[in-house]
Amino acid sequence: MKETISCVDCISNELIQIVIDDNVLISKTKVETDDSEAVFMGPGLLDLQINGFSGVDFNTFPIIENDFLKVIESLSKEGVLSFFPTVITNSDENIINLLRNIDELCLQNALIDSYVSGIHLEGPFISPVKEASGAHSKDYIKAPDWELFQAFQEASGNRIKIITISPEWDNSVDFIAKCTAHNIIVSIGHTVASNAQINAAVNAGATMSTHLGNGAPLSLHRNSNIIFDQLANNKLTPSIIADGFHLPDNFLKIVLGVKKENVILVSDSTMFAGMETGIYDSHIGGEVKLEEGGRLSVNKNQNLLAGSAVSLLDCINKLISSDILSLSDAWLLASKKPKELVRINDNNDDFVLFKIQDNIVSVLSVFKSGKRIVDLVY
Repeated sequence: MKETISCVDCISNELIQIVIDDNVLISKTKVETDDSEAVFMGPGLLDLQINGFSGVDFNTFPIIENDFLKVIESLSKEGVLSFFPTVITNSDENIINLLRNIDELCLQNALIDSYVSGIHLEGPFISPVKEASGAHSKDYIKAPDWELFQAFQEASGNRIKIITISPEWDNSVDFIAKCTAHNIIVSIGHTVASNAQINAAVNAGATMSTHLGNGAPLSLHRNSNIIFDQLANNKLTPSIIADGFHLPDNFLKIVLGVKKENVILVSDSTMFAGMETGIYDSHIGGEVKLEEGGRLSVNKNQNLLAGSAVSLLDCINKLISSDILSLSDAWLLASKKPKELVRINDNNDDFVLFKIQDNIVSVLSVFKSGKRIVDLVY
C-alpha cells in the first residue's frame, strides 16, 4: 500500500514529501507547499556512549544475542539508529572477553552490525583519584599501555573508535599520539589533569571530552580547573549528559554557549534505562533506586547518582522542554554532529518521523536503511 507523508526537516526546516510503499521508502523530495500537519523528520540519532539499556549490561559477560537485539529494539523506538557500546574499566581479561563478544555478535548478525558504529572504551587508563574515577573500579585502573590497547583492539575486531583516558599519566602524550596515528579518537575524561597536561594531550591529538562536568572531583579551584581548561580549549569537543540530573541547566547553558555547535549529546545510559521504576541490585553502586523520569541513585544515599537511566531522545526533550536549545539545535547535536566527529557518513535512509506534543518529541515512525521498523500510534 502506497503512502505519502509530508513533513518538515527538523534541522533545515525544508519541506519534504516522503513516499512509502509496503513500509519501504520509495522517495524523499523537497516540496514548496506545506501540508505536513506538524510532522517532523530528523536523521537517525547516534549515541556514542551506551553502557547498557533495557536490562542488558554491556559490561557483564557474556552478552547474549537476543539481549543485544532487545537493546536495538528499544533504542529504535527512541530514534537511536546507531550507537557505540561502551566498555568500562575492568580486568584485562574481562575487557577482552567483552570486546570479543561484541565483535562476534556483529559478525554473526547483520542487524547488530548495522547498529554498532564503533566501540567506546572508557578506561582503564583513567585517573585513580576516587572522585574522578567514580564508579570505575580502582583495582583495574592503570597507566596507558599501548601493547595492552593493541590486544583490546584485536579482540574488538578493530571496532574501538573512541577511548577515554586521563592525560595525567606520565606516558599519556606518547599513547595519545599512537592512538591518533591509528585513527582512534582520544577523549579526555575521569581526570584530574592539569591545564598543561590537557594542552599536551590536545597537541598530541586528543579531540574530545567525555561527559564534561561529570567524572570530576566535587571540589575544584574557582578560577582554574579541569572543566574550565577543557571548555577553553577550542580543539576539544565535549559530550554532555543532558538528562536533567547529571548537570544543572546553568551548566548546560554555559557549555552550549561557549562551545556552540562544537558539542555533542550522549546518554551514557546503563542497563536501567527503559526499565520500570523500583529498587534494583547493581554490580556498580549496589542497591539502586530508579525513579519516574529516569533518575537513578544509590538507594542508601539518594543524593548520589548511580548512572544514567535515560535515552538520547530524553536528553533532546530535556533541552527543548527547558528552552535551553531549539529542536533544530538539539537534534543536530545528537545526530549529525556526533557522526561528523567520529567520521561516519550520514545515511539519508535512516530517519525518524515525529510530532511535538507539549514541547516533547513523540516518535511516530522510524526508518532504518529505508525500511519502516517502528510505527507507533498516539
